[in-house]
Amino acid sequence: MVTIVDYKAYQKENGEDFFALVVQGGLEAVKSKETNRTYFTAKTARVACTFGQETCEKLIGTEMPGRIMKVEVDPYEYAIPDTGEIIQLSHRNEYVSEEEAVMNEQVTKESAVV
Repeated sequence: MVTIVDYKAYQKENGEDFFALVVQGGLEAVKSKETNRTYFTAKTARVACTFGQETCEKLIGTEMPGRIMKVEVDPYEYAIPDTGEIIQLSHRNEYVSEEEAVMNEQVTKESAVV
């Protein structure tokens, strides 16, 4: 399950406004690479939508089936908001339906070397 936690306004190249819903997955325990200590986090993703601002506001708190999955993409630079540090990433978080997530898991299992 994911929860709609926010929305963001964007502008198309032609100047037209549109919105994206910010969805958040469930609680995850992660080990820090630096300290080796466990911390909790939740993945988020932005999903474009056809809704106006009023509808986006009303949808905050709505739960829906699906997951946030890590998807490999071409490397890109990202500025960490708190520090301004520029890092290079080669993935993004993307919302997928439950059906897509199950299919991805099956493909991963089938291609795994035993």
